Amino acid sequence: MKRKSKLFTIVCTGLMAAVAYVMTLLYIPMGESMLHFGNPASMLAGLILGPWFGGMAAGIGAFFFDVTHAYGIVDALITFITKFALAMVTGLVADAYRREGSVLNKQGLFRVVLGCVLGGLTYIALYMLRTFVMQHYVGGVPLDGTWTAMLSRLPATSINNGFAAVVTPILYTALRPALNKIGVIDQLNPNQRA
Repeated sequence: MKRKSKLFTIVCTGLMAAVAYVMTLLYIPMGESMLHFGNPASMLAGLILGPWFGGMAAGIGAFFFDVTHAYGIVDALITFITKFALAMVTGLVADAYRREGSVLNKQGLFRVVLGCVLGGLTYIALYMLRTFVMQHYVGGVPLDGTWTAMLSRLPATSINNGFAAVVTPILYTALRPALNKIGVIDQLNPNQRA
């Protein structure tokens, strides 16, 4: 049974990576950035699969989006790390609730929302760090220009992650009963069965 559960988890990770990729295709341009469903998909991966497999799914999906959309391998690797961290933090904070089966209570919902908010803040911090490094150290832009670039990107990434932190708990609470009913939650958490 353990081997079957591992295979199931790997298959679900691949499916969530595909979901993260496809959901990133749905976007609204915002200056140099975009408002897209990739971040909610990444957060959902962390909530459904847990911090590590969810992080892998989010990272792999975003990595392949960047590679197939000519962002370059360095950007794709950075995106893998940032999306992995987004899903991992979301999953770590909400992991206890994820393992409780079909129980939907205020404490669990609070952990889901908090996980999404903290995951989004983690992504924002890493995105700002990436912007700083790429502008100042790689691009040779003076500090005042680097800070200007960071500040110009902060509103779009904040809106994107705020959107994700609102949408994801709604999607998760809508999907969770169906996932529980068809046994996905039990398959992903075989040691948690009563």
